[in-house]
Amino acid sequence: MTTTTDTPVTAPAAKTVPVKRPGGRRREGAAWVFLSPWVLGAAVLTLLPMAVSLYLSFTDYDLFNPPHWVGLRNYTQMFTEDPRYWRSVGATLTYVVIAVPLQLGLALVVALGLKSMRRGRGFYRSAFYAPSLLGASMSIALVWRALFNDGGTVDNLLGTGGWVNRPGWALLAVALLTVWQFGAPMVIFLAGLQQIPAELYEAAAVDGASRWRQFLSITVPMLSPVIFFNLVLQTIQAFQVFTPAFAVSGGKGGPADSTLFYTLYLYDRGFVASHMGYASAMAWVLLIVIGAVTAVLFRTSRTWVFYASEGDR
Repeated sequence: MTTTTDTPVTAPAAKTVPVKRPGGRRREGAAWVFLSPWVLGAAVLTLLPMAVSLYLSFTDYDLFNPPHWVGLRNYTQMFTEDPRYWRSVGATLTYVVIAVPLQLGLALVVALGLKSMRRGRGFYRSAFYAPSLLGASMSIALVWRALFNDGGTVDNLLGTGGWVNRPGWALLAVALLTVWQFGAPMVIFLAGLQQIPAELYEAAAVDGASRWRQFLSITVPMLSPVIFFNLVLQTIQAFQVFTPAFAVSGGKGGPADSTLFYTLYLYDRGFVASHMGYASAMAWVLLIVIGAVTAVLFRTSRTWVFYASEGDR
């Protein structure tokens, strides 16, 4: 007698068919329509000029004749045969080292004062922010030059002579103009200070911490992401400064190339001497340097920027 065992037959699993939402393609198309001005602007006004500039950096181009391919000659001439190029690098680095810390320090001090102010905070915040709107204009730079010129207000008050005519002081005059434009980082600092919980200061006061200790142990760590943001932003802007140096030096970078900033020399090579290929090479070197400096700042921020949780980093 044989026993037959029936094996249950498993039905094949049903295939999952993705459900297409009605109008999905229509919404995607609408999104591209709204994004098209930005995409078109980025391609035509940014990417295409960058590509042309990169090509011109390997050519000899004078704006009037067709570009002539010269390979790496512009770069080798820049690094090995042009002493004014290195003077422009030195002037720019000195300016960045002087102007950025002074500007951020003043902005933080003013922001701390505005935070503790009970009345008139809005008025003073607007008044301190106004130089950031006006300082980049040529008219303000020319007024600044008149203040620091021979017989100007600074000369009459301090008796130090015209700063803009002295190699050791001209760059400092330009740096002070940048420091005067501390309004934008001040507003950002003030917003960050208002986000620090008051309970931290109250607990520190109960423990007997002084104001200075509270500043070092609470304000600086809690404000470090904002400090880092302002540091990166102002450093990038400082490397690209042009208008103050052009106005103070009359477009020549004097006296004795003390205010020959990188962008000013780039302008001189490209639009005064008509060496557009050389100027394009300078522009790409500046882009690489700014990118490298920004990368170093981001790398070092891991050791001093404090976030609320490790997940935010």
